Amino acid sequence: DLLKVDTGAYFQGYHGDSCITIAVGKVSPQAQRLMEVAEGALYAGIEQVKPGNYLMDIAGAIEDYVKPTGYSIVEEFTGHGVGQALHEDPHVFNVRCRDLPNVKLKPGMTLAIEPIINAGSRFTRTLGDRWTVVTVDNGLSAQFEHTVLVTDTGYELLTDRRLV
Repeated sequence: DLLKVDTGAYFQGYHGDSCITIAVGKVSPQAQRLMEVAEGALYAGIEQVKPGNYLMDIAGAIEDYVKPTGYSIVEEFTGHGVGQALHEDPHVFNVRCRDLPNVKLKPGMTLAIEPIINAGSRFTRTLGDRWTVVTVDNGLSAQFEHTVLVTDTGYELLTDRRLV
């Protein structure tokens, strides 16, 4: 099975947000591939983070990375701004959205980028505990997330797990 671990941190008045998906036991090649695509989608989006680019550059990179794989992207959950509150504006979409504000990225902005990729249908439902979310077709899902700072020249991963 796949286990999603989503954690937050609060330090000196500011929040951070990060998520990984972990294989539990020996997983199928399909489950392993889903995890790889989800993590690759995150980094495809992160590569678009630089001053002068727009939120839809991030969304488009994620969408373009995932679409050829045959997997689906959950559209109802998005990334977000993060700072003194855990969830701030702007919403960071994982697919192109024509009717929503396309915010220009500026140094100092801090974003949580977090695509959720499903093996089957993109649709989900929330269980009775009002917290647990499952796919409507009971298919596998994977998610990876980083908190990313827009710098003068690009980005900095504030939740870079490789440093630990």
